[in-house]
Amino acid sequence: MRPRDRWMLAGGRWSQGTGEDAFTITDPATGEPLGVVAVSTPADVGAAMAAARDAAPRWAATAPAGRGAALHAAAHAVEERMDELAALVTAEMGKPSGDALGGVEAGIATLRRHAELGPLHGGRGLRGGRDATDFSVREPRGVIAVLTPWNDPVAVACDLIGAAVVTGNTVVHKPSERTPHTGAMLAELLAGCLPDGVLNMVTGGVGTGEALAGHADADVVAHVGSTAAGRRVAELAFHTGAKTLLENGACDPLVVDADVDAGWAAEQAAAGCFANAGQGPASVERVYVHEAVSEAFLGALADRARNLRTGPGADMSTELGPLVDERHRDHVRQHVEKAIADGARPLTGAKVPDGPGSFYPATVLAGCTDRMPIMAGEVCGPVASVRTVASFEQALKAARRSRRGLAATVLTRDMAHVQAAWRTLNTGTVDINAVFGGAADPGRAVAHGFGHGPELLDELTTVKSVHVHTVIP
Repeated sequence: MRPRDRWMLAGGRWSQGTGEDAFTITDPATGEPLGVVAVSTPADVGAAMAAARDAAPRWAATAPAGRGAALHAAAHAVEERMDELAALVTAEMGKPSGDALGGVEAGIATLRRHAELGPLHGGRGLRGGRDATDFSVREPRGVIAVLTPWNDPVAVACDLIGAAVVTGNTVVHKPSERTPHTGAMLAELLAGCLPDGVLNMVTGGVGTGEALAGHADADVVAHVGSTAAGRRVAELAFHTGAKTLLENGACDPLVVDADVDAGWAAEQAAAGCFANAGQGPASVERVYVHEAVSEAFLGALADRARNLRTGPGADMSTELGPLVDERHRDHVRQHVEKAIADGARPLTGAKVPDGPGSFYPATVLAGCTDRMPIMAGEVCGPVASVRTVASFEQALKAARRSRRGLAATVLTRDMAHVQAAWRTLNTGTVDINAVFGGAADPGRAVAHGFGHGPELLDELTTVKSVHVHTVIP
């Protein structure tokens, strides 16, 4: 099995790249090989960046309405092949078919939202003297290096790429080495609606990512992934002076108050902890439950975990698919085993099943403490780590202890507790009485910047103030 010749896109031309290294992608449900992927070399990264730099002035000069129209066309192109794209997501990282299709649909919606917002993203008038005109305008920053994760490969890429191109920037994208087929197909669909060089793509692992993040031609480096990788990206970008936009290492909490129905709260917790096998960007990583409902809540949550339909993501009845690969399953297993050794009680799951693939069962751990790494780390697996607390105030204090969090969820009937929660919790989003849902939000890009919504357009542009003195002596 040899790499195909469409792993690198630079200036509108697809190629395999100049290197000889490659890696194999396997199906996480079966362990069977899916394909061989070429690794882009630093020279390949340089060629892609040069193509983006060359295209930047022409694309920046394109009328905002024209850029918006191109992005609308790109959204339509993705929509026409969304079933095929979703199937690639399932094949590469195991997400159940319905969830995979939902991720693609979210990406399409994001492209359309950016296509509408982009042409309206302008400057503003400034109050100056009567003999002058003063205003500010927003201009593209230039070339954006985009590094995206495997856990939601279409939605995240559409958000960052769409925001970058609609504001007049050009892009070099590196999809995760765990979902390169998905990344390549998405790039093909998007680039087909854009001028040559506006969207470019490279593939590979850490080496390719470092070459991209540290390239001198990058004006912005946008990265979504682990905290360790984000810190390395920030270090590389510091030396070139590039702006960084980092969304790294969420450890999102869920608080269950004393006055809610335990069965309903368990359903919410199960959705937050087990959807996408706990690998979502805003999955619940730690649960704080009031002692008044903890016993009933834990029993209901364990029952739900035991009854999840586990199987290959391509099976439409599957609720819990495999983890992305065996390496990641080992990471989850080690976190669980360490928590149990430290005193956590497994109510269900916690054991690697027999058979092929990288499956891991839905796991509920009671008796967790905030001193355990599983309550503070990046587990990213189908694990509900639960701490019982004596009061709502204690839960809020514990929930805000971590610096890493995209979203926090609070289940309560008490309006005073609602007010205290959204004012206290230090996350970009606070969800009340629903784990997922709500309007598109700016998010909190844990390390630096905003990763969603209109604020993302601000991040990818710079402000120029203009003073025109109208009286000439």
